[in-house]
Amino acid sequence: MRPQPDIGASDLTPLEETALLTQYARAVDSRWPRPVLGDSLAAEIVDQIDYDFAGLGVPASVVCQTALRAKMLDERVRAFTAAHPDAVVVDLGAGLNSGPFRVHPPAGVYWYSVDLPGVSALRRQLLPASKHAHVVTASVADQSWPNTMPSGRPVIVVADGLFAFLSEPVLIALFRRITTYFTSGELAFNDYGRIGWVTRLAVTLAPQRMFSSVGAQWGYPGFEDPRVPEKWNSSLRLVEEVSLAHAPEVELFPGWIRFATKASGMFEASARKARILRYRF
Repeated sequence: MRPQPDIGASDLTPLEETALLTQYARAVDSRWPRPVLGDSLAAEIVDQIDYDFAGLGVPASVVCQTALRAKMLDERVRAFTAAHPDAVVVDLGAGLNSGPFRVHPPAGVYWYSVDLPGVSALRRQLLPASKHAHVVTASVADQSWPNTMPSGRPVIVVADGLFAFLSEPVLIALFRRITTYFTSGELAFNDYGRIGWVTRLAVTLAPQRMFSSVGAQWGYPGFEDPRVPEKWNSSLRLVEEVSLAHAPEVELFPGWIRFATKASGMFEASARKARILRYRF
């Protein structure tokens, strides 16, 4: 029997609510016969929150992409922490992501989940306690967000679904803060390429509440050239650009979504609309 929802989310700001959308998509994936991510903890967390998740109208295509990008980022964190068992993992805009419990990093790894006050409070209530997992309540627009983290260890900083909600000046300052605070490491995040006005208009006019919620918070139109962050910060070096459309897990997508995703992967412009970018410094 599923637990009855008893934790409210009414105090979250509209921006903080977007964390629930991502969490719900991961939960839906975990209940499919052939899940991409298979995060059963995500479903357990959603079951405890008193919120109209169904009313978001999250389509299957968003569930697929959300689950796949989380899995791809997990794989990069897993590889980095295997190579650096004393590493620091920083999840920016972590929401309720249960990454530490999916990745199972070495015992010497410290994991920091950074998010705004309302989401951080929910995280402390809902996720299991872990000796080396820490919740940091901060805005990434505030330069002090890493101050409680060890700076001399190898670090991998990840961001899933965050950067589109930031303005370009905040994003540039954030990228520079990463490389000035931490000695060495990697930055990996999901990216949507350049978001044109047609896409933004379509998102705004879509009937699902999910799209109107996200569209209202969109802050940065993105970039096509993955080397743009290198121009913002000369300490960053692009080491990987991979499209979700080229991942083997696309075979797990439902029929028409699988077909459409593979078709998008045949063209560079559309393949870049859903990708993982990774930089080293």
